[in-house]
Amino acid sequence: MPAARPPTPDPLPLVALADRCVQCGLCLPACPTYGRDRLEAESPRGRIALARALALGTVPATVVADTHLDHCLGCRSCEAVCPAGVEYGNLLVAARSRQRERRPPPWRQRLIEALTARPRLLGAALSLYRLAHPALPAAWRPLPRPPAPPRTAASPSAPTPQARAAVFVGCVAGAYERPLRTALAHLAAAVGIALDAPAGQGCCGALHAHAGDPAGAAALADANRRAFSGHRTVLTLASGCHESLARSLGGARDAIDFLAEHGERLRFRPAAQRVALHLPCSQRNLSRSAPALRRLLARVPHLQVVELDAGYGCCGASGSQMLTDPARAADFRAPLLEQFARSGATVLLSANIGCRLHLAGGTGLPVLHPLEFLAQCLDAEQAA
Repeated sequence: MPAARPPTPDPLPLVALADRCVQCGLCLPACPTYGRDRLEAESPRGRIALARALALGTVPATVVADTHLDHCLGCRSCEAVCPAGVEYGNLLVAARSRQRERRPPPWRQRLIEALTARPRLLGAALSLYRLAHPALPAAWRPLPRPPAPPRTAASPSAPTPQARAAVFVGCVAGAYERPLRTALAHLAAAVGIALDAPAGQGCCGALHAHAGDPAGAAALADANRRAFSGHRTVLTLASGCHESLARSLGGARDAIDFLAEHGERLRFRPAAQRVALHLPCSQRNLSRSAPALRRLLARVPHLQVVELDAGYGCCGASGSQMLTDPARAADFRAPLLEQFARSGATVLLSANIGCRLHLAGGTGLPVLHPLEFLAQCLDAEQAA
């Protein structure tokens, strides 16, 4: 039975959030960590009970209890099936905030947070990593090699743009997604949209919030609000950043959804090939652009799309967890990569940068954002 309600208000709304859970267990089949470990404490229901008990002081904070909170991937699949409307994402942030007060985060997590909050320092670090990557031992290469910077900064633009939109770059995507941003510019130009990338923007703050640092996330949100002030339409490319940025700015558009609205104006050449499609948890549960993506891919003649659904429902990247707990993250990734290898597909598509970096670390085949692939399929006239 749940512990009695506290006599005084909870400093964080954790207990109130937890009390919405009716302990029905419908979340268990949707939870990747429960699917892997088959432990109640590794389920949303178990973590809710644990977080509530820790907040009320009815159980002691132990290494084992903290480990169960650490293991949560934050996929939010439980929210999609919860009949009581439990705000599990907010509850997890509150629980980890309390956890952080009593236990400092590991050094790797602190380093990741520090770098992602400082775009210039992160850019310099990734440039150095790119140069050193070929000579580094495998254990020192947790991420794929960043692409080379373009020889020219010129980007395609609509000859007579009918509208303008701003593009959210983010943190690690600054170095890794240069080709994707060029691809988005080609697609946007084909439908008459010109793009801007405002200076002063940075990390969306999701990584910090999910690690229990809401103050750090709030500071990053303030910086992005200033950077995007005056821009009516802001496009996101990473589904994992979408919710945090939309909350910071009071609204944002998933670039996939945005382009799908103009899909009838995009013309694609035939592509007689098979591609594998990975739908990130954040795309399915938060930005919800999966239907729009299917519609865009269906516009490419002769293209065969195989959706990956093997494993536990999550690739295991989970923001920084692929770096802080790589062995466990690889366990979640393995079934998807095995299905990809059996599918006969020549390229793997995924709309979240963390998922792409994690998946690319386990395969030698190309792993692209779907919009990068679609830009490659534009007919010659629109791709010019």
